[in-house]
Amino acid sequence: MLNAAPPLLHVDGLKKHFPIKKGLLTKTVGHVFAVDGVDLFIRPGETLGLVGESGCGKSTVGRCILRLYDPTQGRICFQGNDVAAIQGRDLIRFRTQVQMVFQDPYASLNPRMRVREIVGEAIRVHKLHPGRSWREQTAHLLREVGLSPDQMDRYAHEFSGGQRQRIGVARALAMQPKLIVADEPVSALDVSIQAQVLNLLDRLKERFELSYLVIAHDLGVVEHISDRIGVMYLGRIMETASDRDLYQKPLHPYTQALLSAVPKAEAGQRRKRRALLQGDVPSPINPPPGCRFHTRCPEAQSECRNIHPAMIEITPGHQVACHKYAEGGKDCP
Repeated sequence: MLNAAPPLLHVDGLKKHFPIKKGLLTKTVGHVFAVDGVDLFIRPGETLGLVGESGCGKSTVGRCILRLYDPTQGRICFQGNDVAAIQGRDLIRFRTQVQMVFQDPYASLNPRMRVREIVGEAIRVHKLHPGRSWREQTAHLLREVGLSPDQMDRYAHEFSGGQRQRIGVARALAMQPKLIVADEPVSALDVSIQAQVLNLLDRLKERFELSYLVIAHDLGVVEHISDRIGVMYLGRIMETASDRDLYQKPLHPYTQALLSAVPKAEAGQRRKRRALLQGDVPSPINPPPGCRFHTRCPEAQSECRNIHPAMIEITPGHQVACHKYAEGGKDCP
């Protein structure tokens, strides 16, 4: 059972808008509203799954947390410190504590470096393990992720996709992080390998006392690794709940549609019929007013088109942003 300690990570009102520039003078003619008001938190030792369709902004959230992108608005706090205000040595320390496992194991590893350099460079540069040589620690990390130390002298192209992703995990572990952002960690892998990598992440979480933000578009992936799940649509979070509550009693119509598409072999017999959504996802350049989902929602009402629904807690830990469950809401910006 998760503890009630203060959140390791707290995100409040996060927005990230990318400017669209045209012309010789590169004039800003609009914005891509990739993330448009996201609140979330992760406790120590917890795994939060963040799911949604491609283009909903979930990967942008991860990159803002790591300060690969500077937020347009909002606040990101890690261990009580404002990430945007961290500079100098504090920024270096922050980046040892928060690491990322990237989606594509083929593109995220330097093809000119051997495995010992990919994994061991951070250990050598930051002198993180004074009691061991960086080679010894690299060998130890490779064993932890299921690879042989005898493979240290190989290049990335000599490994399979699943092995490359294990190398990426070992590289993240080398920094002794407290939080790992895993951005679609298994989507580029064969189905037969996906479960192995997910089980590895789950085992390492206990072994190294890690917290995870697992970003995925497949609810079947996050079901097996997450303690809580947040469902995103077009830059906003629609629903958050424990994994059990979300799968047994989804509240938001979008969550219900996503779950109905999960194959029965994975999801059991809970969903008796497929909920088909009409139309396409609106462009993040010109998102609809009010509830972002109202243009495709089979239960949309008049207030959904003009008023952004507030996130309300229905049962302990289960929150939803939908007018079905509350009167009124928050004026659309």
